[in-house]
Amino acid sequence: MLYAWRAMMNSDTTKHPSADHRLVLAPMEGVIDSVMRDLLTTIGGYDRCVTEFVRVSQTILPSRVFHRLCPELLTGGRTPAGTPVFLQLLGNNPDLMARNAQVAEALGAPGIDLNFGCPAKTVNKSQGGAVLLKTPDLLGAVCAEVRAAVAPEIPVTAKIRLGFEDDDSFEAIVKAAVDGGVSELTVHAKTRRQGYRPPAHWSRLAQIANDARLPIIANGELWSPSDVIRCGTVSHCKDFMLARGALCRPDLARAVRHAWHGLNTPAMTWAEVFPLLQIFLRSNAHAYEPRHACNPLKQWLVYLKHYFPQAGALFSSVKRIRDFEEMDLALETIAPKLSEAA
Repeated sequence: MLYAWRAMMNSDTTKHPSADHRLVLAPMEGVIDSVMRDLLTTIGGYDRCVTEFVRVSQTILPSRVFHRLCPELLTGGRTPAGTPVFLQLLGNNPDLMARNAQVAEALGAPGIDLNFGCPAKTVNKSQGGAVLLKTPDLLGAVCAEVRAAVAPEIPVTAKIRLGFEDDDSFEAIVKAAVDGGVSELTVHAKTRRQGYRPPAHWSRLAQIANDARLPIIANGELWSPSDVIRCGTVSHCKDFMLARGALCRPDLARAVRHAWHGLNTPAMTWAEVFPLLQIFLRSNAHAYEPRHACNPLKQWLVYLKHYFPQAGALFSSVKRIRDFEEMDLALETIAPKLSEAA
């Protein structure tokens, strides 16, 4: 089913990116995994993906850890659609981060991304993710050690926020990352305290986008093509990272590219989206423990219902299902009825 769908989508020449702007698919733990990266990059529009984070704490990790979160390492570090997948590391020890980056490079990662933006309390309490925004010097040291550890042709990118409690140190954080040698910097235009709550303060990116000697990628509250265009005007950024909006509307990246070219093409319909749910569930059947196999699909439905009312109705019907076979049968029997009622 996946191969037939991919072949059909590959006939769409509108999915190829243009040179003027770039779109990056964000990592989102538990839902934007390798299967989701395959689906969304096949629909088209993305120049790059970033994996869920590989947690670096006390040791050099074995290759199986990297392969589990980034199976694309076995196929040249790219999705089946040919989109590069950067491997993301999260940690606070410059030497360990650098040595694990070398492992990722040896396994074929086309780029290394550093996570300084995760707002999760459990991650921050163990001194990872956004908590490093409090210590720009340490953040910069991690960037510098990783940059020095891998070959010059391997991009080292980083993702940050405006700050931890507030944005008073934003410029210092940016300077630390830039001086540390990162190739590009993605900024989620909110503080850690803000979490994922709107609004995104795109205007805070304008000065660094104008002054920085490297590309600044804007992230946060990008739900539609018009949001991306408006963000570009306000932030002065040319490149953007799509996250929750990409899950709500699977063809968002393609629609953004059409909008940049002045095109207004029809959005994907529920009839086109529904087969993706089946592919996502079945392709992930063996990637999770049986009791968790249905969770990624449920998470995706929660996002999809913001754009497709049928997804909300489907979620209400399946939210208590924990068995894979039962869930697969539910998709076969319930979803067609929702399409008929639409």
